[in-house]
Amino acid sequence: MEIRPILALLGLLATAAVFADVWRWVDENGVVHFSDTPVEGAERVDVSEASRTTGARVFTPAPALASQARPGQAEEEQPFKYESLAIASPAAEETLWNIEGILNVSLALSPGLQSGHQVRVYFDGTPQLVNSTSFTIEEVWRGVHNIQAEVLDETGRLMIRSQPNRFYVQQNTVRGITGP
Repeated sequence: MEIRPILALLGLLATAAVFADVWRWVDENGVVHFSDTPVEGAERVDVSEASRTTGARVFTPAPALASQARPGQAEEEQPFKYESLAIASPAAEETLWNIEGILNVSLALSPGLQSGHQVRVYFDGTPQLVNSTSFTIEEVWRGVHNIQAEVLDETGRLMIRSQPNRFYVQQNTVRGITGP
């Protein structure tokens, strides 16, 4: 049996895998899903460049030099843009013990929250508006939970969105004393 036809077939199969479509959607609980088959409401993800993970680095573009600015373009004409937004606490996949129904949330936003801007938090898919990057959510009981945050400007326009975090709440129980 010749090896060339087998190698050619393997090469074609590898090429087909590279050009497969990837679909992304968010379910009713705010969890992001990826699949190779489309579902209702899914959007196609461009995977033309190789994916790679480099750690938790945040890309910060270098400031534009004065020589790169267009003539007549004032500094005030540049729209404000947030560089990063992440949920600092609770961390992704963290297990919290005995929180008594009160969840302390902390967001890492750079630069800081601007005047007139609001944070919209999706806790288990339910949105709520807050005016700070540190706040509490009440009635958070035992189980699996999802949280995601986004910053809106004064007109309600989305400025930046965090990645969703899934975390767990556990509660110790006291066992009853059994009889003799």
